[in-house]
Amino acid sequence: MNAKSSTPKILDPTAAQNESADIIVQGSEKNPAPTDAVNESTIDLSNPDLYINRHLSLLEFNLRVLAQAEDTELPLLERLKFLLIFSSNMDEFFEIRLAGLQQDIAFNQARPEADGMHPSEVLKIIGERCHAAIDRQYNLLNNDVFPALAEENIHFLSRSAWNPEQVQWIKTYFRQQVAPVLTPIGLDLAHPFPKLVNKSLNFLVSLEGKDAFGRQLGLAVVPAPRSLPRFVALPDELCPEGGENYVFLSSIIHYHASSLFPGMKSSGCYQFRITRNSDLFLDEDKVEDLSAALKGELFSRGYGEEVRLEVADNMPDHMKEFLLGKFGLSQTQLYRVKGPVNLSRMMSLLDIDRPNLKFTPFKPRLPTPVKRKDNVFEAIAAQDVLINHPYESFAPVVNFLRQAAQDPDVVAIKQTLYRSGAKSEIMDSLIDAARNGKEVTVVVELRARFDEASNIEIANRLQEAGAIVVYGIVGYKTHSKMILVVRREGHKLKRYVHLGTGNYHAGNARLYSDYSLLTAQDGITEDVHKIFQELTGMGRAAKLREIHHAPFTLHPKFIYLIERERTHALAGKPAKIYLKANSLTDEQIIKALYEASQAGVEIKLVIRGMCCLRPGIPGVSENIEVRSVVGRFLEHSRVYYFHNNENSELFCASADLMERNLFRRVETCFPILDEKLKKRALKEGLEVFLEDNTQSWILQSDGSYEKTVRNEDEEPYHAQDILLEALTK
Repeated sequence: MNAKSSTPKILDPTAAQNESADIIVQGSEKNPAPTDAVNESTIDLSNPDLYINRHLSLLEFNLRVLAQAEDTELPLLERLKFLLIFSSNMDEFFEIRLAGLQQDIAFNQARPEADGMHPSEVLKIIGERCHAAIDRQYNLLNNDVFPALAEENIHFLSRSAWNPEQVQWIKTYFRQQVAPVLTPIGLDLAHPFPKLVNKSLNFLVSLEGKDAFGRQLGLAVVPAPRSLPRFVALPDELCPEGGENYVFLSSIIHYHASSLFPGMKSSGCYQFRITRNSDLFLDEDKVEDLSAALKGELFSRGYGEEVRLEVADNMPDHMKEFLLGKFGLSQTQLYRVKGPVNLSRMMSLLDIDRPNLKFTPFKPRLPTPVKRKDNVFEAIAAQDVLINHPYESFAPVVNFLRQAAQDPDVVAIKQTLYRSGAKSEIMDSLIDAARNGKEVTVVVELRARFDEASNIEIANRLQEAGAIVVYGIVGYKTHSKMILVVRREGHKLKRYVHLGTGNYHAGNARLYSDYSLLTAQDGITEDVHKIFQELTGMGRAAKLREIHHAPFTLHPKFIYLIERERTHALAGKPAKIYLKANSLTDEQIIKALYEASQAGVEIKLVIRGMCCLRPGIPGVSENIEVRSVVGRFLEHSRVYYFHNNENSELFCASADLMERNLFRRVETCFPILDEKLKKRALKEGLEVFLEDNTQSWILQSDGSYEKTVRNEDEEPYHAQDILLEALTK
């Protein structure tokens, strides 16, 4: 390229790929990403001040979830749900993110990222913010949510509030249901402190007196088995004021602590919970059987390195110090909580029948093209079908596979599975297809975090049914979402494909926003066929026509598309980039967006979670707006739009804009080729969220988020409600 040219030539990496099979991985020097030397900025775009730390950014997302629980305009049980989701998110944050930082520091592997902060500094800030956040969480629970539930006649009764009849019933319940499965452990030389499983509920009991062997133990540990419910409903006849009445398991065990140690007296009983590093490590170069190796690792996951200790806020200092010493933790890793230490176990409360305290239920709409025809293959052959979940039904995807399993003309089915559930209609159809004699090949990603055990079961069931099961590529998680159906039609074989941004999990399809594309277009179906060949066989990377895939062409393609908009802007042409993703952390893409902003490209980003880009910096990112939408549904779809001087391109993808997705996973990014569907995806997948003034949070240049505030004369515009109204009626 001539650096002095005012209209630099832009080389599409996909075109380069089709000329040569030398596919470049991980952003090497051969990547054909274009540059323009004429308008080079004097600002160093590698300056750490231009980047937000990804761990702190993720913590900010969790705080936005907590803010939903504080929103009094939401139904009460939905507020409670957000509070419990926050608890679950924070558990994972400690188990994975914080644990990883601590491990890197301990093994002297800690290195600053693009933001320049040393991990030890990040760890210190995280500790301060997490303590404040968890204090805020329990203050909200005790002073707002529990009182509001009580006003709705939903009560959690403390021990001091139990009447005599309730006490008697609880004693019986303890004797029959709780005591038989408890194992109190007195601590002495013969009974060392037990190895406690990750996130389990436990009690530290102080004792007075001597036991049957004359031992004066002083302390004991009582683990609460996970088989026990964390709260128990009292019978209606014991609650004269009516409503729903519950007691916590922790209260029941507290009340009966002395009875666990006959002849001794409990002078104190305090709940605690330990959180451990739950990331799995497999040296895949040394593993011969991935499934067998994972089974072993799954057991050890529950006993990883300790990272957090939660204790009852009234636990005496000497007992806290005792526990900290046993777990090798510092005061900064100690969290004092006023309430249950395992809030996420309260999720079952959301099942109570109180519709006035929940979001209005809805029925997903069946997309018109598949509604008109009983035969799903005829519908897809006639036109592409784009489905916007959860507003539109996941049933066509399930039906696509079900009909394929039963259709005598279908000869082969291939599918990737990342998360789906071991017992589902998707699984049943794959098993039926295999038993019906069809060639069924399933790429099961065993390493999908926290779904490893389920995926091992899936793989075993499929193999027993006669399906071919492979585990993807060593070193690369298979995260793409694809189904390929090969059908004999006359004397020819015709391919049908499903591509998605989400997982093959029907439950998630009701809670997550995602896109599905059903198509029979030759370019796309041929590409999917080639990707499956990559996953199951060996050889050079495939040359694809329509789909861009990681870890090969996707990253350079994104750079190219961004640079193309920049070139249009420099030439005085309209230039726009709208991107919607879960996370944006890749430094090269952020730099390309900064350069595009400097050239005058209008850039609007809807990033739900982590975002390392700083918007609104003069001379760098003043043309970039970043917002996060947190609402009833988890925003999970990835939609990427490039204006391209009125010749727009829009893609949906399984990949986020993160290094792991672009370089260490198998991902697909597929175009929406039908013009009508492209316009629809632009409106429903991007523009509606850019107009949201109700559940949007705007990222500030300092890394904080501010919720949008409507003007007095401005009508509320809630993106998810707008889509519910438009797509489910």
